[in-house]
Amino acid sequence: MWSALIIITVSSYVSFLLSALCGGGAGLILMPLLGGILPVTQVPAALSIGTFTNSASRVAVFHKNICWHIVKYFVPAALPAVVIGAWLLKFINPAYLEIIMGLFLIANLPMVFKKSSDTYEVVKPTNFFLAFIGFLAGFLSGLTGAVGLLFNRFYLRYGLTNQEIVATRAANEILLHLIKLVLYSLFGLISAKAVTIGLAVACSALLSTVTVKWVLPLLSEFYFKKIGYTAMVLSGVVMLFQSGTDVMSMNKGNISLKLAAKGVEAKVQWQQANLSLEYTYNDDDDKFSYERVIPISDLSQDRQDYVLSQKGNADRIVIEAVYEVDSQSYEAYYYENHRLVRKIEFD
Repeated sequence: MWSALIIITVSSYVSFLLSALCGGGAGLILMPLLGGILPVTQVPAALSIGTFTNSASRVAVFHKNICWHIVKYFVPAALPAVVIGAWLLKFINPAYLEIIMGLFLIANLPMVFKKSSDTYEVVKPTNFFLAFIGFLAGFLSGLTGAVGLLFNRFYLRYGLTNQEIVATRAANEILLHLIKLVLYSLFGLISAKAVTIGLAVACSALLSTVTVKWVLPLLSEFYFKKIGYTAMVLSGVVMLFQSGTDVMSMNKGNISLKLAAKGVEAKVQWQQANLSLEYTYNDDDDKFSYERVIPISDLSQDRQDYVLSQKGNADRIVIEAVYEVDSQSYEAYYYENHRLVRKIEFD
């Protein structure tokens, strides 16, 4: 446990420091790490302890740079939304949502390659859109615990300075994190282990704010935005990999690709379904086939009798339907003590 806390503390310090230079996103950076230590439903609670402390310290240090026009429309819309998101956390696995968030973050890749001679577009949305962004941020924050980088593009395109982005984001999020902590507690989503890890993250957040106070003014606006978009893309890749792995594990999914004799075979397993795609080539023509596992009861009675007559000492039979462009056939696999002993093909 102590070694895990040390890793989390160091990683959190680096993440919060980078989040200030990137305009946010420490939570999204830390989610994959905490997900390997805590149950997925307790990760948002642990993150919120640290992110609340981080927002409070940044408000204290950069309070003169807060853009109150954004805050007054963002926060009122976000508060009810965070309640909805936190409540839905009891019923929805956030891993599926994180896949979508990861793809959204990766979509910012073109912004990473802007040259210094290019200008980043400044867009100041209507007050209604500010409220909509607040509602969406509150909802996703309540459901996942952290969405900082997800809305980074909104802040970066608003025309704020480096310090204004850090200060305004912190002011927008401080109440959200506090409300989330109360809700997670009421909904039974906070454990002693989550609190311990959250406090370790909080200590790192305080230390990073002290460092950021001196470093942030030295960073130019162009490189501040360049780092911000790069962090969004990298976090999207990590989030997509982590959440995709979680979803595959929950559904007993597996994807494999192997070279066969004169061909390639890809197999996909999802829950109880097994699918197989096979491409073979020879001197005459190429063939593409699609295979799926079917119960023996799907076969005609004549085919069932034939398959059973070949059983021998096998204790398990797996039937696959094979679909090609102009034909359909079947394959039967016979297993004895979990070992394949025979394979037959039939029409």
